[in-house]
Amino acid sequence: MEIISSAAPAVTICMSLGAAITIALFGGKIRYVNEGVTIAASLIKFGLITLMFLSISAGSIYLFSPVTLLVGVPFSLRVDLFGIYFAFLSSLLWIVTSIYSIGYLRALDEHAQTRYYLCFAVCVASTVGIAFSGNLLTFFIFYEILTLATYPLVIHSQTKEAMAAGKKYLAYLMTGGVIFLFAIIVTYTMTGTLDFTEGGILHGIGSPDTLRVLFFIFLLGVGVKTAIMPLHGWLPSAMIAPTPVSALLHAVAVVKAGTFGLLRVIFFIFGIDLFYEIGVAPVLAIIASFTIITASFIALSQDNLKMRLAYSTISQLSYIVLGAALLTPAALEGSIAHLMHQAFMKITLFFCAGAIFIATGKTLLSEMHGMAQEMPYTWAAFAIGGLGLIGIPLTAGFITKWYLMSGALEAGEPIFIVLLLTSALLNAAYFLPPIYHAYFSPSEKRERIEGGVSWCIKGPLIGTAIIVILLGTIPYAPHFPLETAHQIVLGIFGN
Repeated sequence: MEIISSAAPAVTICMSLGAAITIALFGGKIRYVNEGVTIAASLIKFGLITLMFLSISAGSIYLFSPVTLLVGVPFSLRVDLFGIYFAFLSSLLWIVTSIYSIGYLRALDEHAQTRYYLCFAVCVASTVGIAFSGNLLTFFIFYEILTLATYPLVIHSQTKEAMAAGKKYLAYLMTGGVIFLFAIIVTYTMTGTLDFTEGGILHGIGSPDTLRVLFFIFLLGVGVKTAIMPLHGWLPSAMIAPTPVSALLHAVAVVKAGTFGLLRVIFFIFGIDLFYEIGVAPVLAIIASFTIITASFIALSQDNLKMRLAYSTISQLSYIVLGAALLTPAALEGSIAHLMHQAFMKITLFFCAGAIFIATGKTLLSEMHGMAQEMPYTWAAFAIGGLGLIGIPLTAGFITKWYLMSGALEAGEPIFIVLLLTSALLNAAYFLPPIYHAYFSPSEKRERIEGGVSWCIKGPLIGTAIIVILLGTIPYAPHFPLETAHQIVLGIFGN
């Protein structure tokens, strides 16, 4: 393994921070600065991350530690395969969501666009910072920056409802942050280090009971962003935000930061062996299972499209948690792959929801009958995203569920196969009826039509829908999620 000492990770993070500063200085004064700087920075950032991805895939690790924060704890950027995988996803979807945002904000003539693009850039910088963090304290710094940067996006409309949702959002996430910090302090007291290390840093330190308690403190801290039940309440409320923000929150930024953080703690703070030995995996599997099924039942009762997608997200995130709890290679591969698979499926669905709102002003599924005739591209993409989350073959979701079920067999836990099949049926129950009615029910009279939807909106949702199909049809292509997940799991198990 080649260690590359380089400032490249810091430069990559600063690319979007530089965009945020430029937008703050000139966005309100010069036309198109917000949009132009956002697109330029997103393309450059993605290019830098892609170059690092290729190097790391060949066996390298990037290190950069410019200052020491505590004794034995530097501000550390350490880019391994797991981190660059998450950063690649974040930077790619920043490009797509930036293009979509341009069309969305222009179509609705949204106010405070400079603030929107500024906060958007800071969100992506902090997300990539989370991916590149070399220890828990660095992770925590970026983790909290992400919370603060997304708050103005949640309250963007500044209505009474938006402000109330923003308060709830901060209450949940800041409380989770405090708990997370407490877990970090306890870990530092026990070990004298906070580094993410293959095999973990806690093995042989503390009693099993102490380590169990510490794990569940960590779970409370990151579980808020992961939206495990009953820590999920902020997420449906945050749907008051503009649709591109909802897509950002649900596909990659906040909720994926939580799941990525949980996996980091399991793999690199506790380590797979210790995590198994202290016996917390079965409890985590039960929590994930409860969330998967309960959130799916709640989604069934939602007529508002974004709310249905919100509860679907809560359910889908716990697939990742369940895969980690099963602790078998296949389950872990499915879990890591689903970080990316779910992102593309869910962002497609949110993009479709935004396009529908712009074209027709409708938000309720009961008002969308026959709409596929008017919006063929949008509803074709919606159908692909929905079928993917159900787990239909030739979609990304099928690959995830196949590997999770294989992992359940490896673990000798067939009950989780029943759980995953039940979840698939529930997914079908809340996605197939809207698709059916959009295509086969009589069209209703509507004031607006898809002609008003620009290709800045249609292009991204078509593109992400195509990727959902590609991820399901050529999953073993080089550097595709499944192959990368396989290499990450080999590293975790020390092979």
